[in-house]
Amino acid sequence: MAQAETKDTKVLFNNKLIEKLSRTHISIPITLFFIYSAGLLYWSVTHTTLAPITTVALFFTGLVVFTFVEYLMHRYVFHMDTYTKLREKIQYNFHGVHHDYPKDKDRLAMPPLVSLTLATTLLLLFRLVMGDFVFGFLPGFLIGYASYLFVHYIVHAYQPPKNAFKTLWVHHAIHHYKDPERAFGVSSPFWDYIFRTMPKKGR
Repeated sequence: MAQAETKDTKVLFNNKLIEKLSRTHISIPITLFFIYSAGLLYWSVTHTTLAPITTVALFFTGLVVFTFVEYLMHRYVFHMDTYTKLREKIQYNFHGVHHDYPKDKDRLAMPPLVSLTLATTLLLLFRLVMGDFVFGFLPGFLIGYASYLFVHYIVHAYQPPKNAFKTLWVHHAIHHYKDPERAFGVSSPFWDYIFRTMPKKGR
């Protein structure tokens, strides 16, 4: 692992190509997920017998399920216990580097190749379990992920607004700068309320 760094970023890989592929502008994966989701919905309309109301219900189910997966991944994978060197390295490359360099805008999302691989893997796995229902559910799940990426980016890249959405900035800032073992929800604090990981009062 490379050690070169600047004030706002760190070089993780000695190989320049791999290092470049580990970075992306936030607009690229978000655009890819929207296009991918639109393609799945189009396929649902043209190649399945799903009723429109069923597709809509599956879409919003996918959105809600993603927020739950987001919470679980952030809490138990990105903040996994690092009791071995391998787990420590994995955790740092996945998420620890983001806590050390939260202003590094190029590492606020998975790069395009990884994003497309993930989306296709989910499509194949969910298709085995859900059949044609996947063409309604997965678009909602992916749009949920794109929304998470967007929220995560703006709370790091911009100053908080003077309206109700400021809550998202404050919530995530507490996770980064005050208490990394709380406030795991990024796109929504809903599951933090459910699992009692909301920041303690006074934070």
